[in-house]
Amino acid sequence: MVDLLLVEDNLELADLICTFLKKDGFSIINVDSGEKAVEFFEDNVAKIVLLDIMLPGIDGFTVCSSIRENHNTPIIIMSAKVDKEDKINGFALGADDYIEKPVDVDILSAKISALMKRNYELKAKRTIVNSGAISINKEAKEVYLNGKMLNMTTKEFELLLLFVENPGKALKKDYIFNKIWGSESFSEDQTLTVHVKMLRDKIEDNPKKPKRILTQWGVGYKYEEI
Repeated sequence: MVDLLLVEDNLELADLICTFLKKDGFSIINVDSGEKAVEFFEDNVAKIVLLDIMLPGIDGFTVCSSIRENHNTPIIIMSAKVDKEDKINGFALGADDYIEKPVDVDILSAKISALMKRNYELKAKRTIVNSGAISINKEAKEVYLNGKMLNMTTKEFELLLLFVENPGKALKKDYIFNKIWGSESFSEDQTLTVHVKMLRDKIEDNPKKPKRILTQWGVGYKYEEI
């Protein structure tokens, strides 16, 4: 996936922006018309779109609307059109930011970095949960132990995630059961015991002497990060 799609028909300005942003470490592709921008998104994806408004053929507002129909890609409008109505229209069509021409490339780079962090870096941190030797990808529903992916059922995954997100806390059996199976479930309490045993078989070095999922007698279970 390319970092940036620049939609700009002024080739001199496009070269300047591309040169500067490449020096800042961004990968970038430039197209010089709205039609080419729409075609790009038929088979490709960019992390951020830098979009001029006054383009040959379909204008930037139309491109913005077209992209937003199928993609959540952040869009920064760059335009010499500085009227309040134009800015309002751009935001109404789904633009994330609006920068006036002539473009200050330092400010543009700062805006791009902020969008990258907010939309990709922070999202990735929210998606991945690390707990010692265990790593959980919540979006992909994958669990890794020492870098090796484990095969888990949906309930095993949900149960482990609940433990990992509550390290050091003694969780009551009723609380765990209701969180995973629901208060209206007809499953028996023994179901939790069985699933804890299956989890221990997969994540403990010695399931008979667990160090991660500990039994709290008279309460429930406590997860320790190792």
